[in-house]
Amino acid sequence: MRRRSGTEPQQHATLSPICDENHWACLLPGWLELPLLCLQSSLINYALGLLYACMSEANAHAKRPSSATVSFLNAMAKRTLRIAATADLHYAKHSRGRMQDAFAEISRSADVLLVCGDLTEYGLPEEAEELAADIRSAVRIPCIGVIGNHDYESGKPETVAEILDQTGVTMLNGEAVEIADVGFAGICGFGGGFGRRMLNAWGEPLIKQFVQESISHAIRLEQALVKLQTERRIVVLHYSPIRATLEGENHEIYAFLGSSRLEEPINRFRATAVFHGHAHNGITDGKTSTGIPVYNVSAPVLHKTGKPYRIIEL
Repeated sequence: MRRRSGTEPQQHATLSPICDENHWACLLPGWLELPLLCLQSSLINYALGLLYACMSEANAHAKRPSSATVSFLNAMAKRTLRIAATADLHYAKHSRGRMQDAFAEISRSADVLLVCGDLTEYGLPEEAEELAADIRSAVRIPCIGVIGNHDYESGKPETVAEILDQTGVTMLNGEAVEIADVGFAGICGFGGGFGRRMLNAWGEPLIKQFVQESISHAIRLEQALVKLQTERRIVVLHYSPIRATLEGENHEIYAFLGSSRLEEPINRFRATAVFHGHAHNGITDGKTSTGIPVYNVSAPVLHKTGKPYRIIEL
């Protein structure tokens, strides 16, 4: 996995354009498709022509683009982005092919895929290779991922992430990436509990270490968010930042499913939406204390709806 220190300047991944005319065609009635595409093309060419005139050395005194032109280009940049998300795939040594059909469906229906942790069952490189093979054969859109607690089990989370990274998945570990003017900040996250029942650094050294790990993940999420200059900012986690999406899980394990510490930077930076996994028995939808939507996309939860993934339009 590409490792970057917290102080190193963000290197945004280079990803292919995903909001092209093919996606527009999916959203428009057939009889409107051709004329609207022609209008879109003409307006873009006109606007870009003005921009090029401003930048040309041979037209040093050309007028700057009108406010209408700038507004149009901004509007084009803010088109709906269809985000497919899943988590807790738990690929084992013989899981190849399990998600291949779903990945193919996602590639036809969405613009970007998020995989929110627990990519493997025991964190083995062989398991990661099985998932990588399915992604390589069926995913045709940009894919972003984070590791989960299962991916740590064999002590090789970096290897798991590296295998997926080499497949073309942008693995985030306290880092950020931008796609079609939408920013994504991601990290695994950690436990610690919620609200007034959140575990504090008091008592035994092991308790303090546990709390410090939770704080560390929250700080690294904040560092990723601060690098994003986009209006729309998506947070990708494995652990939950809120209690609400854990409803259905045993209350005794809430402290091991997420932490309110993750919610703090999400609210402060006014994220557009949050995606997480880990809560196999939770519910799909919740909100932070400031109203930011949070989606639990754990595959065991989503299977109840008929598909192991969910598509959200933003």
